[in-house]
Amino acid sequence: MYLYCFFLSINSNAQKTDRVEYHQNWDKQTVFWGFYLGLNKIDYKITYKTEDAFINVTPSMGFNVGLIGDLRLHKNINLRFEPGLSSNTKELAFTHILGGAQDSIREVNGTYLRFPLLLKFSTDRLDNVRPYIVGGLSYDYNFSSNQDNPDDNSNGEFRAKKNNFSYELGFGVDIYLPYFIFSPSIRGIFAINNELVKDNNPNSQWTGAVDYFGTRGIFLKLAFH
Repeated sequence: MYLYCFFLSINSNAQKTDRVEYHQNWDKQTVFWGFYLGLNKIDYKITYKTEDAFINVTPSMGFNVGLIGDLRLHKNINLRFEPGLSSNTKELAFTHILGGAQDSIREVNGTYLRFPLLLKFSTDRLDNVRPYIVGGLSYDYNFSSNQDNPDDNSNGEFRAKKNNFSYELGFGVDIYLPYFIFSPSIRGIFAINNELVKDNNPNSQWTGAVDYFGTRGIFLKLAFH
């Protein structure tokens, strides 16, 4: 309801100040291109085998940048490919481990090459704005995974998998400006597979009690076409 009111307000202001419709033939193109940049905040969803373990995740703000390829399937449906790079840092605090930071704290750097394939469902155009929702799947390659490192948490090395899959859901609005289309959106990112590489010791105090460990996060994307 709040989102509808927001878009209605934009449309109302546009009607009051400028009734010229920019780029009237843009949405009739079969294929078009663009790029995006933005911010992200990445957390983890963690489930446990026992109740006596807990990992507290403190995420920091990261960035994302990439390209957009768009294929028009229908006047209100587009297939989008949005390959890009994202980077962020998280601090993991193993609160069930006694001792100093050397044992209980791990800093996890993540640099991902992401390949999202998405469907975009748009409303009909409202003067110079067009709200939409978007969703799909992504293959994510983690350059900072440490997966092949023989050292594990007993040597201070936290390891995650290189190859991961996630699904992405979000909403946004295309804003038609005189010289380009500006398209801000908010996306939720949710891992499908377990990303954790277990320690060599199956009873490890760091990973032994972890059942599932997967990325979840919020992306703010500012796209330009």
